[in-house]
Amino acid sequence: SVLRPSTLLCLCVPVSHSQITRLYSRFHSLDKGENGALSREDFQRIPELAINPLGDRIINAFFPEGEDQANFRGFMRTLAHFRPVEDNEKNKDLTSGEPLNSRTNKLLFAFRLYDLDRDDKISRDELLQVLEKVDVEQKMSIRFLH
Repeated sequence: SVLRPSTLLCLCVPVSHSQITRLYSRFHSLDKGENGALSREDFQRIPELAINPLGDRIINAFFPEGEDQANFRGFMRTLAHFRPVEDNEKNKDLTSGEPLNSRTNKLLFAFRLYDLDRDDKISRDELLQVLEKVDVEQKMSIRFLH
Protein backbone atom coordinates (compact mmCIF):
# COMPACT_ATOMS: atom_id res chain seq x y z
CA SER A 1 0.00 0.00 0.00
CA VAL A 2 1.09 3.56 -0.69
CA LEU A 3 0.77 6.40 1.80
CA ARG A 4 -0.80 9.43 0.19
CA PRO A 5 -0.72 12.91 1.72
CA SER A 6 -4.52 13.09 1.47
CA THR A 7 -4.72 10.13 3.85
CA LEU A 8 -2.92 12.17 6.48
CA LEU A 9 -4.58 15.57 6.16
CA CYS A 10 -6.52 15.79 9.42
CA LEU A 11 -4.04 14.35 11.86
CA CYS A 12 -3.74 17.81 13.40
CA VAL A 13 -0.56 16.83 15.25
CA PRO A 14 2.99 17.08 13.90
CA VAL A 15 4.16 13.64 12.82
CA SER A 16 7.28 12.95 10.79
CA HIS A 17 7.23 10.88 7.62
CA SER A 18 9.22 8.13 9.36
CA GLN A 19 6.70 8.05 12.25
CA ILE A 20 3.81 7.78 9.80
CA THR A 21 5.58 5.00 7.94
CA ARG A 22 6.29 3.13 11.18
CA LEU A 23 2.69 3.52 12.39
CA TYR A 24 1.34 2.46 9.01
CA SER A 25 3.54 -0.64 9.17
CA ARG A 26 2.22 -1.40 12.67
CA PHE A 27 -1.37 -0.79 11.52
CA HIS A 28 -0.84 -3.14 8.59
CA SER A 29 0.68 -5.85 10.83
CA LEU A 30 -2.33 -5.63 13.18
CA ASP A 31 -4.79 -5.89 10.27
CA LYS A 32 -5.23 -9.68 10.36
CA GLY A 33 -8.24 -9.47 8.04
CA GLU A 34 -6.08 -7.62 5.50
CA ASN A 35 -8.98 -5.32 4.66
CA GLY A 36 -7.42 -1.94 5.50
CA ALA A 37 -9.22 -1.67 8.83
CA LEU A 38 -8.79 -2.95 12.36
CA SER A 39 -11.39 -4.80 14.38
CA ARG A 40 -11.66 -4.93 18.15
CA GLU A 41 -10.14 -8.41 17.99
CA ASP A 42 -7.10 -6.98 16.18
CA PHE A 43 -6.56 -4.56 19.07
CA GLN A 44 -7.12 -7.28 21.67
CA ARG A 45 -4.10 -9.13 20.26
CA ILE A 46 -1.82 -6.30 21.42
CA PRO A 47 -0.24 -7.67 24.62
CA GLU A 48 0.00 -4.25 26.33
CA LEU A 49 -3.74 -3.66 25.84
CA ALA A 50 -4.65 -7.23 26.81
CA ILE A 51 -3.09 -6.79 30.27
CA ASN A 52 -4.09 -3.13 30.78
CA PRO A 53 -7.02 -2.82 33.23
CA LEU A 54 -8.45 -0.10 30.97
CA GLY A 55 -7.57 -1.91 27.74
CA ASP A 56 -11.18 -2.42 26.68
CA ARG A 57 -11.91 1.29 27.13
CA ILE A 58 -8.80 2.30 25.21
CA ILE A 59 -9.78 -0.08 22.41
CA ASN A 60 -13.29 1.40 22.32
CA ALA A 61 -11.77 4.87 21.85
CA PHE A 62 -10.60 3.79 18.38
CA PHE A 63 -14.17 3.12 17.24
CA PRO A 64 -16.64 5.94 16.58
CA GLU A 65 -20.17 5.36 17.86
CA GLY A 66 -21.77 2.49 15.96
CA GLU A 67 -18.60 1.55 14.05
CA ASP A 68 -16.92 -1.84 14.26
CA GLN A 69 -13.83 -1.06 12.15
CA ALA A 70 -11.04 1.50 12.56
CA ASN A 71 -9.29 2.76 9.42
CA PHE A 72 -5.77 4.19 9.36
CA ARG A 73 -6.96 7.78 9.61
CA GLY A 74 -9.03 7.00 12.72
CA PHE A 75 -6.15 4.99 14.15
CA MET A 76 -3.80 7.97 13.75
CA ARG A 77 -6.40 10.42 15.06
CA THR A 78 -6.88 8.43 18.27
CA LEU A 79 -3.14 7.92 18.77
CA ALA A 80 -2.67 11.69 18.45
CA HIS A 81 -4.26 12.09 21.90
CA PHE A 82 -1.33 10.20 23.38
CA ARG A 83 1.37 12.47 21.94
CA PRO A 84 3.03 15.02 24.25
CA VAL A 85 1.29 18.39 24.57
CA GLU A 86 2.60 20.93 22.09
CA ASP A 87 1.55 24.54 21.66
CA ASN A 88 1.49 24.99 17.92
CA GLU A 89 -1.07 27.03 15.98
CA LYS A 90 -0.70 25.06 12.74
CA ASN A 91 -1.68 21.77 14.38
CA LYS A 92 -5.20 22.76 15.33
CA ASP A 93 -8.14 20.40 15.01
CA LEU A 94 -10.54 22.04 12.56
CA THR A 95 -13.61 21.18 14.66
CA SER A 96 -12.38 22.29 18.10
CA GLY A 97 -9.70 24.81 17.13
CA GLU A 98 -7.14 23.00 19.28
CA PRO A 99 -4.57 20.28 18.56
CA LEU A 100 -5.79 16.78 19.35
CA ASN A 101 -2.97 16.53 21.89
CA SER A 102 -3.79 19.79 23.68
CA ARG A 103 -4.39 19.59 27.43
CA THR A 104 -8.09 20.23 26.89
CA ASN A 105 -8.49 17.50 24.27
CA LYS A 106 -6.45 15.06 26.35
CA LEU A 107 -8.75 15.70 29.32
CA LEU A 108 -11.86 15.25 27.18
CA PHE A 109 -10.43 12.02 25.76
CA ALA A 110 -9.66 10.69 29.26
CA PHE A 111 -13.11 11.76 30.49
CA ARG A 112 -14.74 9.75 27.68
CA LEU A 113 -12.84 6.65 28.80
CA TYR A 114 -14.64 6.85 32.14
CA ASP A 115 -18.06 8.06 30.92
CA LEU A 116 -19.35 4.65 29.82
CA ASP A 117 -22.96 5.62 29.20
CA ARG A 118 -21.90 8.82 27.39
CA ASP A 119 -24.18 11.06 29.42
CA ASP A 120 -21.42 13.65 29.95
CA LYS A 121 -21.15 12.67 33.63
CA ILE A 122 -19.01 10.16 35.46
CA SER A 123 -21.30 8.45 37.94
CA ARG A 124 -20.17 6.80 41.13
CA ASP A 125 -20.76 3.38 39.53
CA GLU A 126 -18.69 4.28 36.45
CA LEU A 127 -15.85 5.44 38.67
CA LEU A 128 -16.03 2.31 40.81
CA GLN A 129 -15.98 0.09 37.71
CA VAL A 130 -12.68 1.65 36.71
CA LEU A 131 -11.20 1.63 40.18
CA GLU A 132 -12.10 -2.03 40.67
CA LYS A 133 -9.99 -2.92 37.65
CA VAL A 134 -6.81 -1.44 39.04
CA ASP A 135 -4.34 -3.23 41.29
CA VAL A 136 -5.17 -4.71 44.70
CA GLU A 137 -3.60 -1.93 46.78
CA GLN A 138 -5.74 0.65 45.08
CA LYS A 139 -8.85 -1.55 45.43
CA MET A 140 -8.29 -1.76 49.17
CA SER A 141 -8.02 2.02 49.45
CA ILE A 142 -11.44 2.54 47.78
CA ARG A 143 -13.36 0.18 50.07
CA PHE A 144 -14.60 3.20 52.04
CA LEU A 145 -16.64 4.26 48.96
CA HIS A 146 -18.96 1.22 49.24
